[in-house]
Amino acid sequence: MKKSSIIGIIIIAIAIGVIISTYADSSTYGSFSDARESQTELHVVGQLNKQKKLIYNPQEDANYFAFYLLDKQGKECKVVFSGAKPQDFERSEEIVLTGKMVGDEFQASKILMKCPSKYNKDEVEIQEVQQTAA
Repeated sequence: MKKSSIIGIIIIAIAIGVIISTYADSSTYGSFSDARESQTELHVVGQLNKQKKLIYNPQEDANYFAFYLLDKQGKECKVVFSGAKPQDFERSEEIVLTGKMVGDEFQASKILMKCPSKYNKDEVEIQEVQQTAA
């Protein structure tokens, strides 16, 4: 075999290895029900339940933040995050959590928030009113 053929085969083998390792490392999306059944780390997408209180007291424990989330199936679960409360958390439209179930609580290792856009269709534009001389 030619040297170029051997190098080409090695490059293809490395590329396949990278693709397989990336695929195996990625976690899946699911619901709180899926998290209870699998006991493995996965992503849960949902909305903050604004009817329930957020639990965060930085004077007591700056690395304890708890809240209630409704997943896409409408199931509610208490979420515990070992870290500080993200800024503007209450304003988020959608939340993506990475973590797993521990007992009846979802232990989040990462929180990703989708915040409302400042370019909303429902945005009201206020203009200055010009008075005409009578």
